[in-house]
Amino acid sequence: MLSALSYCHEMGVIHRDLKPENILMEGDCDPDTIKIIDFGGATLFDPSEETKLTLKIGTPYYIAPEVLKGTYNEKYDVWSTGVIAFMLLSGKTPFFGENDEISKMILSGEIDMPK
Repeated sequence: MLSALSYCHEMGVIHRDLKPENILMEGDCDPDTIKIIDFGGATLFDPSEETKLTLKIGTPYYIAPEVLKGTYNEKYDVWSTGVIAFMLLSGKTPFFGENDEISKMILSGEIDMPK
C-alpha cells in the first residue's frame, strides 16, 4: 500500500480518507496489486512546495492530529496508514468512542494498545 500511496503523493494527490474499506487487492493478494479507491475527499498539492491544508475532512478513526489542529500536508495519509496497520496487527482501533472522544484521544496521543 505504501508504494501506491507514495505514487499518489509524487503525483501531487493527498487522499485524506484512507481506511480499510478504501483499499482493495486483486488476484492472489500480491502487494503489487493493491488499489486505493474513493478519491472523493482527495485534493491536489504541489510536492515541490510546503503545502499546508486546513479543511477538516476524513473518517474520525483515521484523522491525523495535524488535521484536528488545523494545518496539515500529505503526511495525513501516512498517519492513516499507521492506524490501519495498528488495526491489522491488533484487531482493534487505537482510538474509540464518539467523534469528540476520538479527537481528544488522537490529540493527546493516548493509544489503547492491547497487551
